[in-house]
Amino acid sequence: MKITYYGHSALLVEAEGVRVIIDPFLSGNPNSGISPETINVDAVLLTHGHSDHFGDSLEIAKQNGCPIFAVYELADYCQSKGAEVMHMNTGGSCTYKGFTVKFTQAFHSSSIMVGDSWIYAGQPAGILLTIGGKTLYHAGDTALFGDMRLIGERNAIDVAALPIGDMLTMGPDDALLAARWLRADKVIPLHYNTFPAIAQDGAEFAGRLGQEGIQGYPLKPGESIEI
Repeated sequence: MKITYYGHSALLVEAEGVRVIIDPFLSGNPNSGISPETINVDAVLLTHGHSDHFGDSLEIAKQNGCPIFAVYELADYCQSKGAEVMHMNTGGSCTYKGFTVKFTQAFHSSSIMVGDSWIYAGQPAGILLTIGGKTLYHAGDTALFGDMRLIGERNAIDVAALPIGDMLTMGPDDALLAARWLRADKVIPLHYNTFPAIAQDGAEFAGRLGQEGIQGYPLKPGESIEI
């Protein structure tokens, strides 16, 4: 499994000839370093509807002729905009083109701004993506919650991608505890340094993970790891 970071919470995951992008906030992200027109994938996965995660999902899905996997209400919205979708919900899983997606709970909110109004976009979610015999857990925008222990117990997570920005999600202290509970020995920090309100030191967080025997990967946009 190869994982490439494109800033904020966007990850491109590749294995066995399959490519999947999660939360592709690219064109509006000053740190992404890539244009959505260059993205070639077999699926788009969304944790929730906020613009810094929904991003360029519709454009990427349409140009690739691929589905968007999302919680039911968000998938329905994408379908109304002409995208192919996979309607899912918390706790459900789906296997498609050799990979499996399972949605977990997340503690956050989820909505889409349309004009001057907010549209409810269903429950926020985390994502367990299994591909090429490896499992990535993308926590989305979540607070720390006790059932992360259960997620770690029930799933052999090879790498966890966790928000550390604080203010709107977990901060570094809670993310460190989440990493322990998830039993992942590799962690990619997400959702930080995109805006002043979520400024954090990714290298410092990785150092704290290291003290727990966990390998931290504070990737710069465009950098990859292989597991």
